[in-house]
Formats: sequence, C-alpha cells, structure tokens
Amino acid sequence: MGLENDIYKTLVHSSGEVLFKDRNSKFYGYAFPVENESEIKNQLESIKKRHHSARHYCYAWQLGVNNPAYRVNDDGEPSNSAGMPIYGQIQSFGITNALLVVVRYFGGIKLGVGGLINAYKTTAQMTLANAQIVERTINIDFKISFEYEHMDKVMRIIKEKALEIKSQKMEMNGEIIIAIRKKNATDILNTFTSLYPVIIEKV
Repeated sequence: MGLENDIYKTLVHSSGEVLFKDRNSKFYGYAFPVENESEIKNQLESIKKRHHSARHYCYAWQLGVNNPAYRVNDDGEPSNSAGMPIYGQIQSFGITNALLVVVRYFGGIKLGVGGLINAYKTTAQMTLANAQIVERTINIDFKISFEYEHMDKVMRIIKEKALEIKSQKMEMNGEIIIAIRKKNATDILNTFTSLYPVIIEKV
C-alpha cells in the first residue's frame, strides 16, 4: 500500500443480528469493529454466552492495514466450509479491523459442504450489508514541544491544516500530540520544523 493509498474501510460500530435459515438450521451473523486480539476474544466470549446452546461458533477476523493479519475458524464444521467463506466476505467488502461471527444451531438435516459454504457466505454477506462501513485515513501521531511564546504559531498551523489534537499538556512548556494523515506527514513536518525552536517527533 503506497503513501497515496492511505485510506481503509472498517465498521463504525457493531452490526445488528441477522438470521439466515436453511433446512431447519439457523445461522446468526454478527460483525464487530476490533483493534486487537483481546477485543476479538472478548466479543467471541460474549457471543458464546448469548448463544450457549448453539452447535458452532464460526468466525473470521482481519487486523491491520499494510500487512493485515487474519484468522479463520471452522469450529468443528468441515474444513474450509465456514471460516473461509466468512473471511471471503471481509475481503469482498474490503474492510479491516473487523470480526465476523456466524453462530449455527443445527436443525437435524445435514446441508453438505456446498450447503454449508453457501449458508456461511450468505449469512456473512447479509451481516456486512446490514453494517455501517466507514472510510478512515491512516494517521501517524506526532508530539510537538514548544515554548509558550510560539503557541499561537503552532495552534494556527493546527487550525489551518485541520489537524486532529489527540492530547495537550501545558506545564512549563507546551506539548501537543497530533494525528497527521500519512500522505500529508512530510509536508506538515516541514511546516513545523521551519518554526524553530518547535520540536516535532513521532510518538
């Protein structure tokens, strides 16, 4: 992913529940925005509590942007009949930092591998179609340190460039942490470094 392509898609918030039925089996789909594996673990645990009598909890997730990590889990279904079709929809919708879970209640009639692939894929597709997806930019955080006399200049650049302030600390000197969109980073760094004696460094 080049510097010009610094946009990714993810979920705004957890999706609502969707239900797909096939020959008495019920498939419940859920999607969650996640930032790390501990959040994934917590969401999976809450789904298992909610559906404690279900037969299978199949899922796929993807984290990261440039070299994303992903995992799929068939949870006892035939190999590649659940996790991969779910992951295929994460790829199809082009999202990352997302967990997609499909919970199955077995209805007594076997669906066969083709039927399972279709059911998990369809439930995953319905779940993401029901979710709110947003485009976000890849941002890099920088810390700006400066003496009070330069505060107006610093704040003016932040305002002009519409930079996001993550935190600020005003003690003996000023210290502000800002988020800069990746592709604009060099330009903004140059603007600040021309303001001697302001110090800007990557967090």
